[in-house]
Amino acid sequence: MTKPRAFDVRRQSGFAFVALCCFVLLYLPIILLVVFSFNAGQSIAIWEGFSWRWYVSAWQNEKVQDATVLSLIIATCASLVATSVAVMAALATTRTGTFRGSALVFGMINQPLMIPEIVTAVALLIFFAMVKVATGYTGLWYLIIAHSAFCIPFAYMPIRARLQGMDLSLEQAAADLYGTPWRVFRMVTLPQLWPGVLAGAMLAFVISLDNVIITEFAKSAGQDTLPTYMLGQLRRVVTPEINAISTVLLAISVALVVAFYLLSKSKKQ
Repeated sequence: MTKPRAFDVRRQSGFAFVALCCFVLLYLPIILLVVFSFNAGQSIAIWEGFSWRWYVSAWQNEKVQDATVLSLIIATCASLVATSVAVMAALATTRTGTFRGSALVFGMINQPLMIPEIVTAVALLIFFAMVKVATGYTGLWYLIIAHSAFCIPFAYMPIRARLQGMDLSLEQAAADLYGTPWRVFRMVTLPQLWPGVLAGAMLAFVISLDNVIITEFAKSAGQDTLPTYMLGQLRRVVTPEINAISTVLLAISVALVVAFYLLSKSKKQ
């Protein structure tokens, strides 16, 4: 009696064709966007020759400069806050025993990943509107807080994964040698945790940098980030300058994701 062959989706007829179609639909528009960012003419669909014209135009555009600076400020602050909170949350959920409600705590930390982003954006809009009415403050901190709250689970996942893979014997030995909890964390835990912290910070940074929905709902007048500036331009006359800005954002995102992958790969070794 022959042993039945195990099911393998890769050997199913038509699987390769469907996978190829999916890759084409995903990446062909991105490739066309990058190609037409070098278009010499003003059309985003008709090729008129190679030129760096739109990159120079975007570099010299004061609105693009202001939006870029604001995006970098928000992403940097949000990644720092989110990573700090994620480190504390990861320590609390991995360096303590199982307690009643631990599943609820884990679910609350990862809630932004489990509900639609538009729901989070609307909830923040309502909450911030109440705060603005009560305080009269309409500054940048609303965006920083909103981005930080949304980015916490993205920073939490690699940090928690790193903590779960660490050997506890060194921390236990340091505690046996009368090391205080803070000294054990600073001298033993943090050096081993550092790759996960960097990976979480980079992931939070790129999520904040590319965010549109929460930014659109939480921002006040005159607080356009680079993604919301591009969204506003798409409602007017679209030129390859938007392609150039998108290409630069894509390059930054890919670089950070590759760095995140390399750090995640090195921390497992």
